[in-house]
Amino acid sequence: MSNRSSRLATAILLVSTLAATATSCGDDGSGLAGGGEGSGTGKIVFWDENGGVRTAIWKEIIADFEKANPDIDVQYVGIASTEAQSKYDTAIQGGGLPDVGGVGAAMIAGLTAQDALEPLDGRVQDSALKGKLNAAMTENVRVAGGRDETYTVPITATNGVLYYRTDLFEKAGLDEPDTWDEFYAAAAKLTDRRKNVFGYTIRGGPGSIAQALDAMYGQSGIESFWDAEGTTTTVNDPKNVAALEKYVGLYKKATPAADLNNDFTKMVAQFDSGSIGMLNHNLGSYQDHVRALGAGNFRGVPQPELPDGTRVMVSNPVSGLGLFRSSSNKAAAWKFIEYAASHEANSKFSESAGLIPANKESAQDAWIGEAETTKLGVEALFSGDTKIVQLPYYLPDWNTLTKADSEPGFQKVLLGKATAKQFLDDFAEKLNAAQTEWRETNGD
Repeated sequence: MSNRSSRLATAILLVSTLAATATSCGDDGSGLAGGGEGSGTGKIVFWDENGGVRTAIWKEIIADFEKANPDIDVQYVGIASTEAQSKYDTAIQGGGLPDVGGVGAAMIAGLTAQDALEPLDGRVQDSALKGKLNAAMTENVRVAGGRDETYTVPITATNGVLYYRTDLFEKAGLDEPDTWDEFYAAAAKLTDRRKNVFGYTIRGGPGSIAQALDAMYGQSGIESFWDAEGTTTTVNDPKNVAALEKYVGLYKKATPAADLNNDFTKMVAQFDSGSIGMLNHNLGSYQDHVRALGAGNFRGVPQPELPDGTRVMVSNPVSGLGLFRSSSNKAAAWKFIEYAASHEANSKFSESAGLIPANKESAQDAWIGEAETTKLGVEALFSGDTKIVQLPYYLPDWNTLTKADSEPGFQKVLLGKATAKQFLDDFAEKLNAAQTEWRETNGD
């Protein structure tokens, strides 16, 4: 049995066992202990899946919420993004899930497969959020769940951004890196290894696969993750293999050797220190760059274009809040979710993070026009010239496949211990197996 099938079988067996036990104890049979509307007051627990990075703004929003709802106490728990999936899985198996948790699109399918999340369509329709949430973001999280229900209220969206140091580019006589050829030329010209100055920083540690996919599809121009039949991934298409070979060729030539273990916080710190010319990340680090460099010393532009002017980007998961079925105080938990997605709170959070807000009223606020990178991202996504490769977040093991199952393999490619083709062929084999199983389970 494959590792994926084994994990899925274990999860199904566990849920069935818990369901039987819960039913015998008078539970609702959901497969998770506890669960109920509660009084709408008292204590609720909130897990922030991006703890440390967004802690300050969440605590500010919690304070605002508690001021407006003095009979509800929100206990904040910050969890590192690299540990969020495993923390949720462990809590499902052993108990201790929060009432509310940050659940991005990439995590939804794995949680819904274990019946951990409460469907939210009815609650949204009966609340002040009805008609106020961006339809595309709502559809993104609905499809990601792999079921015809919505399990996450969208809060923000982001997109891939190429940040570059305008001061360093001007000093080197370089124009803005609009195309991939210009990107690679700039990475080489801005590098002086003797002075420990580099043209680019590559993500080799946690989160590396998403960035690599963006670089691959952006260069290859392939616009779909699956073939026409929807059964075979294009991830190991020869054009993508060639693109990855060129991309990893930057490592230790135009990037620091330490990039091998870089997560996004380390990349951002290196870029903001002044020794790196370019960085690929997303809108989430915009405010960090402003604080460190000043708005006049860098720009954040969409991914480079192909020679014909086309831009291809992979979809970025929408971030949102989920209500856990095991919560014994769902009424109070929902009040918090509803507040967090409201105009004022959503705008405050999104402006702080530099992200695109899900609340349509928040998206009309003045700060959007003042945040150039966010504005350019919105324009690129809706210009008609940008092609979006939709990633299969609906696969229950997508998060595992692109993290624990693949990140060590990508590091081997960086180190020259495996070829790009070997890595992508192995990745494709796992993806195809997961897609086949999902299609069979869902009757496709």
